[in-house]
Amino acid sequence: MGPDFRRLWAASAVANLGDGVAMAAGPLLVAAITADPAAVAGAAFAQQAPWLLFALISGAWADRLDRRLLVVTVDLIRAAALAILAASVATGTATIWLIYAVLFILGTCETLADTAAAAFVPALVPPSRLPTANSWLGGTFTVVGQFAAKPLGGWLFAIAAAAPFGLQAVAFAGAAVLVGGIRSLSRSTAPSDPAPSERPSMVLEIRAGLRWLWGHRLLRTLAVTMAFANLVYCAAFATFVLYAQDRLGLGSTGYGVLLTAFAVGGLAGTLIAPRLLRTLPAAVLLRAGLLIEVALHATLATTTAAPLAAAMIVVFGVHTMVWGNVVWTLRQRSVPSTLYGRVTSVYSFVDLGGAALGSLLGGVVANAYGIVPMFWTAAAAMTVIAVVGWRPLGVATAVFRAPVPG
Repeated sequence: MGPDFRRLWAASAVANLGDGVAMAAGPLLVAAITADPAAVAGAAFAQQAPWLLFALISGAWADRLDRRLLVVTVDLIRAAALAILAASVATGTATIWLIYAVLFILGTCETLADTAAAAFVPALVPPSRLPTANSWLGGTFTVVGQFAAKPLGGWLFAIAAAAPFGLQAVAFAGAAVLVGGIRSLSRSTAPSDPAPSERPSMVLEIRAGLRWLWGHRLLRTLAVTMAFANLVYCAAFATFVLYAQDRLGLGSTGYGVLLTAFAVGGLAGTLIAPRLLRTLPAAVLLRAGLLIEVALHATLATTTAAPLAAAMIVVFGVHTMVWGNVVWTLRQRSVPSTLYGRVTSVYSFVDLGGAALGSLLGGVVANAYGIVPMFWTAAAAMTVIAVVGWRPLGVATAVFRAPVPG
């Protein structure tokens, strides 16, 4: 798919290595400082809150600015923030508030980088190759970011608590170099680039993205459905490190290994997603995903056996990659390139905003009622979400097969 896509793929691999290592080590660091479920959940909220605060603005900037330069800049900022965190952990001066601050910076940068980078794939590969390109990137996220990096993160944290965060800092710096080498991306990857005096106001640009997404019935349904699904998922999983320690009896390394169950399922999902997309209707895949989410929460609410929990997480991992591939392709086939940043940011605002609120809610509820009741509540809520979203998702198959807009 060309040397520039390979650079993007390599940058994704490097960044996902750092992310995966820190994803395992971050909760362990917070849990080492405090056992308060609300404080542990607060770390997740600190990184997700920027999607509520800045996602819409980030989308407008991604359509105005040089997307490649924007991604390089925020990757370097993330590298600097993580280097500070690594140094503070190494010197024993890390506090919960410093961790929150670094996570908030990372989340803010993520709103810009993810929104800008979302337009890279349709700009670098032909429309017929979009599902394959998405599978490659999804596979990299799974194999590197989850399968390899998460056990490594738990192991590194057990040896030297600062090491995972130092590795993540280096990874983001490397990703910045690789993205900077993608030469075929135009200034904005959009067909037109009006002069600043001719541009509408930021508010009007954001409203255009809002109107477009709200007017597209399927993408609106997917965004709202996943907003509520992420709310209940993150409410249940905000204190997952405590669930693994207290309910399943796992230590730091065991927790890192348990997280690889997501990767095992994700890898399987990545391998089979292109074939499933060719043989099964998109609507069937999306509806099956809703049922799997119900089963995940119900299983974790009832079991105390780590192998059974891991098996269900594997199934969930398959679902996440198949669902993600379907949604990415649907969005790439539906959204005009001139609106891609803004529509993606609105989608992310709704989708990940639900995740942020869920993390905040999960800490409060877990602190008051315990960790396991959150999984029961999530199972019940996902059942309602599946029932409401079932029929509207029926149009996904036709949209999935539609031509890519100009």
